[in-house]
Amino acid sequence: MQDFNSIDAVQAALGEEGYVCGRSLATVVFLSLRLGRPLFLEGEAGVGKTEIAKAIAAALGRRLIRLQCYEGLDASSAVYEWNFAAQMVAIRTAEASGSADREVLNAELFGPDYLVERPLLQAMRPDPAGAPVLLIDELDRTDEPFEAFLLEALSDFQVTIPEIGTIAAPEPPIVIVTSNRTREVHDALKRRCLYHWVDYPDFEREIAILQARAPEAAEALSREIVAFVQQLRTEDLFKKPGVAETIDWAKCLLALDVLTLSPEVIADTLGAVLKYQDDIAKLQGSEAGRLLDQARASMEVA
Repeated sequence: MQDFNSIDAVQAALGEEGYVCGRSLATVVFLSLRLGRPLFLEGEAGVGKTEIAKAIAAALGRRLIRLQCYEGLDASSAVYEWNFAAQMVAIRTAEASGSADREVLNAELFGPDYLVERPLLQAMRPDPAGAPVLLIDELDRTDEPFEAFLLEALSDFQVTIPEIGTIAAPEPPIVIVTSNRTREVHDALKRRCLYHWVDYPDFEREIAILQARAPEAAEALSREIVAFVQQLRTEDLFKKPGVAETIDWAKCLLALDVLTLSPEVIADTLGAVLKYQDDIAKLQGSEAGRLLDQARASMEVA
């Protein structure tokens, strides 16, 4: 387990977990942990917002609890639910045995044995290893009512179950909220958090990331891959490739024993980098060769 007692220590600890971050991101992570404030990360998909939560949890030796957001997510789905199937079995068993004391049965049915804990409730529970890392991923996919509920939960770090009562966290979890900015998240929630925009990395940092995640790739090939992907991001695409796509593409090329990029190799493997047919169609014919030439020219300038 690492100590995050300085910004440099944060960078080093995350680096050991394969997450290469700049000083500005390391600074906001350090401050979030030092001040006990949730960290709100915005940025394009695939730039490493989710991965930093995993790296923090691994570096600190804490449990990672992930709440994957989606349209229609409500408070009960995020906090808890009752195991209705097991409750029905218990009711029928009690009735069959003739021991269906209503008060006793009711107390048992709405007790811990039948409670299914969802991520927010799990994050409120004590843990011998220390407060867990709670990742609230892609909050922008939810609607405003859930956002309002989450604002209250993050303010008090407690949840209420009508049948049981209020459950408060003995130690607030380390909270990381991510958003791909498909919609604006309300300012009230952002004010509860420290904010950071996670941008695409520059050339050298993306090389370092690729070397950390795909160390078997030769340096020359890694530089070509990164230069080409960064050149792709300057094009008018529906979905620009993120760092995740850079890593995936490198692994695909390694599986094919590719030593250097060519227009033919690019055309055959574009599905690892681009995820929309319209974007792939733009790179047909001579376009892949043109971008590859530009990418190699940018490497010479760098």
